[in-house]
Amino acid sequence: MGFEIILLVVLVALVFEYINGFHDTANSIATVVATKVLTPRQAILLAAVTNLLGALWGTAVAKTIASGLVDAKAVTQGVIACALLGGIVWNLLTWYYGMPSSSTHAMVGGLVGATLASTHNNWGAIIWSQPDAQHWWKSKGLLWKVFVPMITSPIIGLVFAFLVMGVLYFMLRNWKPHWVNNVFGRMQLASSAAMGFMHGTNDAQKTMGIIALALVAGTSTGAFDKAPEWMGFLKTYKPEKGDIEIALWIKIVCALTMCAGTAAGGWRIIKTLGQKMVKLQPVHGFAAETVAAAVLLTTGKLGIPVSTTHNISAAIMGVGAAKRLNAIKWSVVERMVWAWILTIPASALVAYLLVRGLQVAGGMK
Repeated sequence: MGFEIILLVVLVALVFEYINGFHDTANSIATVVATKVLTPRQAILLAAVTNLLGALWGTAVAKTIASGLVDAKAVTQGVIACALLGGIVWNLLTWYYGMPSSSTHAMVGGLVGATLASTHNNWGAIIWSQPDAQHWWKSKGLLWKVFVPMITSPIIGLVFAFLVMGVLYFMLRNWKPHWVNNVFGRMQLASSAAMGFMHGTNDAQKTMGIIALALVAGTSTGAFDKAPEWMGFLKTYKPEKGDIEIALWIKIVCALTMCAGTAAGGWRIIKTLGQKMVKLQPVHGFAAETVAAAVLLTTGKLGIPVSTTHNISAAIMGVGAAKRLNAIKWSVVERMVWAWILTIPASALVAYLLVRGLQVAGGMK
C-alpha cells in the first residue's frame, strides 16, 4: 500500500495548490481590478496565464521547502499529508473571512507542526538556523528562510512603495488626472502581469518542494518496490549529490493546478485588498505591483520562500501612506496583521493535532 499513500499525498498537495491559486489570486489582480483597468474576468485570465508561466521558471524556492526547513529523515507521507491539511484548513478559514493571509507560511507552519508531532516533540528535527558566513542567502533554516524574510520583506516593500509613489507624485504633479489614468492604466497591465508571473515562481514552487519531499521519502523507504510498471517515473526519483532536484513533470502538474485555481478566482480577498484597505487609482496600482514584483524576483532568485500576500499588501499600504496616512483603513490593516501573525502557529497546531490524532488511532507511529 506504500505507493498508494504517496499518490494520496500528491493528490492532497495538488488540492493545496489549487486552493493556493484561488486564495492568492488577489495578490496579482486586486489592484488592476480595483482601478478598473481590467474587468474581473480579464484580470483572472491574465493572472492564470502569468501564474502558469511563472510556475515553470526556476526551482530555488522549491528546493528550500524540500530540504531547508526540517530534517528530511523525519518526514513521512503521513507527516506531509497532515502538514498540507493544516495549511488547507487555515487557507480556507482566512478565505472565508476575506483575510489575505500567507499560503507560504501556512504550509511552513503545517510542516513544522506535523514534524514535531511525528518525532514526539523532538525540536532537533526542525532546522532552525544553518548560517553561511560567506553567502548569507545560502543560509538554511526557519530563521533565515522564513522568520527574517517574514519581517524584512514587507517592510522593504512598504518603504520602497512609499518612496516610488512619492517620486511619481513629484514627476506627475503637472499632469492632468485624465492623462495619468490613461498612461498608468496601460502600464499597470505590465506591472500586473509581472506580479502574476512572480506569484507563479514563488507560490507554485512550494508545492513542488512538498511533492519532491514525498517522493524522496517514498523512494528511500522502498514504497515503490511493488508499484505498477507505469509508475517507474516515480520509482526512480531520488536526491542527487545531496540536493533534491525538481522533476519536470512536477513543475508542469503544479503549474497547471495553480493555473486552474487562479481561474476560479478569490473575490472575498480581492475586495479586501483592492477596495477595503485603500482606494486605488492606476498609478497607485502600478507602483504597488512593480515594487512587490521586484521584491519577489529578488527573494525568488535567492530561494527564499517569502509571502506574496504580505508583500503586495505592504506595498499597497506604502502607496496609500504616500497619498495620506488617513487614506488607509487601519482597522482592516490590523485584522490583516493578526492573520499574518497567527498563520504559522495556527497551521502548525492543526497539523500537530492531526498527527497526534492519527498516532492515537494507530494510523501513525
